[in-house]
Amino acid sequence: MLVGVPKEIKTHEYRVGLVPSSVRELVHHGHRVLVESGAGEGSGWDDAAYRRAGAEVVDTAEEVYARADLIVKVKEPQPREWKLLRSGQVLFTYLHLAADKGLTEALLATGCVAIAYETVTDRRGRLPLLAPMSEVAGRMSVQVGAHYLEKMQGGAGILLGGVPGVHAAKVVVLGGGVAGTNAIRMAMGLEAQVYVIERSLDRLYELDLQFGPMLNTEYSTVDAIERHVTTADLVIGAVLIPGAAAPKLVSRSMIRAMRRGSVFVDISIDQGGCAETSRPTTHADPVYVEEGVIHYCVTNMPGAVPRTSTSALNNATLPFVLALAEKGWQRACAEDAHLADGLNVVAGHLVYEAVARDLGLPFTPRTRFLPT
Repeated sequence: MLVGVPKEIKTHEYRVGLVPSSVRELVHHGHRVLVESGAGEGSGWDDAAYRRAGAEVVDTAEEVYARADLIVKVKEPQPREWKLLRSGQVLFTYLHLAADKGLTEALLATGCVAIAYETVTDRRGRLPLLAPMSEVAGRMSVQVGAHYLEKMQGGAGILLGGVPGVHAAKVVVLGGGVAGTNAIRMAMGLEAQVYVIERSLDRLYELDLQFGPMLNTEYSTVDAIERHVTTADLVIGAVLIPGAAAPKLVSRSMIRAMRRGSVFVDISIDQGGCAETSRPTTHADPVYVEEGVIHYCVTNMPGAVPRTSTSALNNATLPFVLALAEKGWQRACAEDAHLADGLNVVAGHLVYEAVARDLGLPFTPRTRFLPT
């Protein structure tokens, strides 16, 4: 199969769909790889590294899209890429369609097959292609929050860990999944007072065993969220419902009640955000102030550390890329129900129910397109 890797064009997105070692693996298995010139430079791999791995480096994204059977990306196609996709072509990338009706309708119009990293599952129901970036975003959220709490950044002038005789900052993490767990780990490492609010009692039990009595765990209710968010110095939104829009757990009135100069980092912004005051931002313009609270809502947080992020992502995606290249999407998905969970759009049909429900669009079961 001919696999294509275009350069990412989303604002300040430096990651790349395949690293040279992944290209070499595909070539070793008999496939060909097209890489757009400069695609890997933001992550530290030049065109020569891709040529040594066996890729053909071409000058334009147009050529990559026109020739490749399978497109491997990191971020969702941007508007000027929509017209480059074609019927029958397979797109494998992060999509987050529940938060983007325009993109969804554009993909439906192309007739392509769109497989979303964030809805591929594993045998335990986890999200193995979302997990690496959730780990990165979770860890970044704390260092970002600590930075914007500094007075020179407009924050309240609070050090997360405090000093002897001075209270440490209160950090509230909404959600105890992969991103939330990594945020907890970093915040506790900086000696902040950390609270996690989670709706799963089983997960709260696991977090208690993992972090011990220094972590404050609380079951998620409106009362608990209000009580802790309004008294927090840093709130990290790490809420995820696979494939669906994030619930708005934090109201505007809660944000209004926070101390001026407090910080809210919304990791769940890719799925629409978990606060009424959340709206997407970019690395070029990452924050805004709403109700006196600094909001950091960058939709591609891991893009700030592309070398780490790209390597971690490729570790997780490569087996699926190989399966798609060797078997074709229909056989690969028919033989692997977890990869099939990644199917979002097939030949003009929306085949992921949660996305269809959130966007109010018709849903078609994916089984219609898979061999039995």
